[in-house]
Amino acid sequence: MSDTSAQKVTWTSKSAFLLAAIGCAVGLGNLWRFPYIAGQNGGSAFIMIYVGFVFLLGVPLIMSELAIGREGKLSAVGTMQKLTAQGYNPIWKIIGWISVLVPVLGLSYYCVIAGWSVDYIFKAAMGDFSNIDAAGSGAIFQEAQDNWPVLIFWFTLFLFTTITIISLGVKNGLEKAVKLMLPALFVILVFLAIYAMSTGDSNKAIEFLLSPDFSKLTPRAILEALGQALFSLAIGVGGLITYGAYLPDDVSLPKSAGLIAIADTMVALLAGFAIFPIVFEYGLEPSEGPGLIFATLPIAFGQMPGGILFGTLFFVLLSFAALSSTIGMLEPVVAWLEDRGLSRKKTAWMAGMIAWSLGIFMVLSFNLLVDYMPLNFIPLYEGKNLFGIMDYTVANVLIPINALMIGLFAGWAMSNELAEKQFGFAYGSPQFSLWRISTKYIATIAITIVVYGMIFGNPF
Repeated sequence: MSDTSAQKVTWTSKSAFLLAAIGCAVGLGNLWRFPYIAGQNGGSAFIMIYVGFVFLLGVPLIMSELAIGREGKLSAVGTMQKLTAQGYNPIWKIIGWISVLVPVLGLSYYCVIAGWSVDYIFKAAMGDFSNIDAAGSGAIFQEAQDNWPVLIFWFTLFLFTTITIISLGVKNGLEKAVKLMLPALFVILVFLAIYAMSTGDSNKAIEFLLSPDFSKLTPRAILEALGQALFSLAIGVGGLITYGAYLPDDVSLPKSAGLIAIADTMVALLAGFAIFPIVFEYGLEPSEGPGLIFATLPIAFGQMPGGILFGTLFFVLLSFAALSSTIGMLEPVVAWLEDRGLSRKKTAWMAGMIAWSLGIFMVLSFNLLVDYMPLNFIPLYEGKNLFGIMDYTVANVLIPINALMIGLFAGWAMSNELAEKQFGFAYGSPQFSLWRISTKYIATIAITIVVYGMIFGNPF
């Protein structure tokens, strides 16, 4: 196995690929975003819709991304250029370019949030949350945001860890990292869920997570569920196309996509069972919003039995999940630069430093530049500082647009021959028809609504 060119690299085993792909999908979207989004939209009814979207739309789109990558066996950009040279419309090259743009922009702010999780490991372990109230927790969080040199330190540490892992190559860096982190992530998450259910308000958590009240579902909540499914599965980010390029031809894409979706959903649900019993036990608000993890839960950690251990492990878990995702975000950019003949170490640090340079402004958006809103004159970005602009552009504009382009390509442009070759489904079989209908009609219509809603406002 060689790491000198994306064309020559293959995963050493199917399990290594699955762990890497699951790690690419599992991240802050599951452990940070999913709990508060579910809390804001009524819990279990929202979760049922979310899970439905994961398997009805997510699995066919994951299959499509992996198929595109394995067919091209290059970076996302190289793969789409190769396919257009074979007769596909040049417009589809945009998939490749967005699949490189999203990761490098996403790293610039994602690693800022990830840096918070590392910082909070030490805060939890040192007992900083002991017996704090809402005001105390808010003060700790605000103090951390105001201290920009420390924020830059944690952001830099996290991003440079990601760069170092990727610079070691697919076999010696990426694979070894995910083989260590992903099993540890699942073990920690299961332990935290069991502990939370045994010490927290398990009855209320079960009711919240498993007893649907469809009266609480709104059209906007359904839109949020679809957006969360795309975000959680990392569809449109570029990592899955890149990972697919390293796949041997004998690995089943439908089975792999199903396993990725199942594992990703399990993590999201286990996160709910690890968080909501504690939320309800200590009278916290499940719809607290983004601050649920960093401002609200520490209040419970400071009061619960074993809170120092629980809180420390929780933020270790959050850091592992974030790192598995940032690895998957940097790899597409490095693969593209490798296609151009540059060495892996050089490309890893080159791409990483671009993200770091942008990330400095993301860090300063929480303190020195908190009120700097350069695009306030555009309704889409009204009230958003630099961090808000980057977050919204990547998560709510570029990723849905790329997911839509992938759905359109898979459903309307991908040849039956290519699909049969990559999926192992005979044309006309029920499995083939289900995949084609899902990508051609259901996914494209649904994602179009999401894109419209994110850019122009609620369509309902």
